[in-house]
Amino acid sequence: MANPGNGRKILNFNVGVLGHVDSGKTSLAKALSSTASTAAFDKNPQSKERGITLDLGFSSFTVDLPENLQEECGSRGYNSLQFTLVDCPGHASLIRTIIGGAQIIDLMMLVVDVVKGVQTQTAECLVIGELTCPRMVVVLNKTDLLPAAKRQAAIEKMTKRMHKTLENTRFKGCPVIAVAAKPGGPEAPGTEVSQGVPELIELLKAQTYLPHRDPSGPLLMAVDHCFSIRGQGTVMTGTILQGAVSLNDNVEIPALKVTRKVKSVQMFRQPVGSAMQGDRVGVCVTQFDPKLLERGVVCTPGSLRTLYAGLISVRKIGYFRGALATRSKFHITVGHETVMAKVSFFGLPPSSSAANNNSPSDQSPAQSSADPPSTETSHAQPSDSTSPDKTFSFDREYMYQEEYVIGQPGMGEGPDPEQWALLEFERPVTCPTFCLVIGSKLDTDIHANTCRLAFQGQLLEGFEDKGYAESALPRLRVFKTKQREGQVERVTDDYTVIGRNLFKKETNLQLFVGLKVRLSTGEEGVIEGGFGQSGKFKIRVLEGLGAEAKQLLSSTSKKKTKGGNKTEPVKEEAKTDSQPISISLSFKRYVFDPHKKMVQS
Repeated sequence: MANPGNGRKILNFNVGVLGHVDSGKTSLAKALSSTASTAAFDKNPQSKERGITLDLGFSSFTVDLPENLQEECGSRGYNSLQFTLVDCPGHASLIRTIIGGAQIIDLMMLVVDVVKGVQTQTAECLVIGELTCPRMVVVLNKTDLLPAAKRQAAIEKMTKRMHKTLENTRFKGCPVIAVAAKPGGPEAPGTEVSQGVPELIELLKAQTYLPHRDPSGPLLMAVDHCFSIRGQGTVMTGTILQGAVSLNDNVEIPALKVTRKVKSVQMFRQPVGSAMQGDRVGVCVTQFDPKLLERGVVCTPGSLRTLYAGLISVRKIGYFRGALATRSKFHITVGHETVMAKVSFFGLPPSSSAANNNSPSDQSPAQSSADPPSTETSHAQPSDSTSPDKTFSFDREYMYQEEYVIGQPGMGEGPDPEQWALLEFERPVTCPTFCLVIGSKLDTDIHANTCRLAFQGQLLEGFEDKGYAESALPRLRVFKTKQREGQVERVTDDYTVIGRNLFKKETNLQLFVGLKVRLSTGEEGVIEGGFGQSGKFKIRVLEGLGAEAKQLLSSTSKKKTKGGNKTEPVKEEAKTDSQPISISLSFKRYVFDPHKKMVQS
């Protein structure tokens, strides 16, 4: 919201302009815009040379409040609607920046080259849109490249293909419109008039809604540009993700651990007294070197945490082709940062997960087999970044997983079971609680026709202590189940047997004393201690050996005498060399228990 002092109260609406490289996003933003903000249209020299956007560019244009908003917004004093266009890069290696931009948009404008159709990055942008944005408009750009005689037919064909591609996403049935933002291409003279842009503006107006804007809570502002003005101070431009900012407020730059006072606030060069969630602003502070902060976050002092590790809820993005393996490393985008992290997956034990999975899943359906290969989108529903996962608790027990589990255990189909992950960051990250987390393999070949976005989730717990492995992780009760098998070698009496092959010779058997075992004949016993030096052990059979065990043991308890063929029963230590009775030992170990204790239920 802005009130620039001329009696107009403006509703700000953020539109993300996303799409594959060279689809014409920046040309479209320029055609739509009347006012360019300080970060607009990418000042990067490499970008100008190649004609692509390498950084988030912002620009805006203002229209009268459309009819569909007049009743709801007019009563709140708004009389104008400002579209802030967030021009995101399509260059494959810069997907980190796209994710950073997608977290601050109210509506997504997916730009598609009408000649080339959906390409790899188009699909990745669609994935990001599904995770971060409630609405979308598809813009088929570069219609001027189609032969005039076949233009309408080609547009209709591509429109049908787009609707088919989006059929199983949350954007099913979204509007598709055709334009030529820059007829003749980037090198064409400026006199060339864009085609279809007025119709696009009307469509955007029809798609607007009153976004949820909440001025309460601590300030969190995503800064995308920082520069100095002689005699004024340093201006940080960006979008307020939560809370509000006013003149004379103190704000913190958490990455640098410094606090400064707000000297002035502007919205698109108009001074304002305050700004709130969703607004795009310039905030001026003094005594701060702009070179120290090109992009990052600004917040209410002390409101953000710097984390060395975190726990997240996790959902695989459906069309990431690789496995999600524990101990592997992913690029983790959290808050406004992307950092490498080691990932460890865990889930509910089978009895708990079976009960949980009887409830309806919030996962979207799988991709239609008719979709083209390059439209590998996620269909995972977005995380609600405003409230925590209600099912995670340090009081529960969880099972360690070697990798993320797909489908129902034992069935292979259906929604994925509930799962979580521990992220251990290579460097500390600063972020708000319960924020969206996206895991990617950004080192995948940028020319490969594959989705690099691997999983998404929500940050549930963060560990600020560098020594979190000792101070915090033992609270996390993630266990591995262990199963060992051995054999009964000798029977001493009805209540005592000697076992073998359960432990190695060098094993410290004292660690296992008191653990329960089960014989294959059904008896339960307790390990009493070692027997000799070769890894054998003594078991006390709690209820005594049963009839079946005695019969098996007696049938194998005869041995030849030294002098001939006569045999005699061995009364005390009968050796069972054939058809041995097996011994099974089951226990669990908590992965983060520093003492590595063995536990039996």
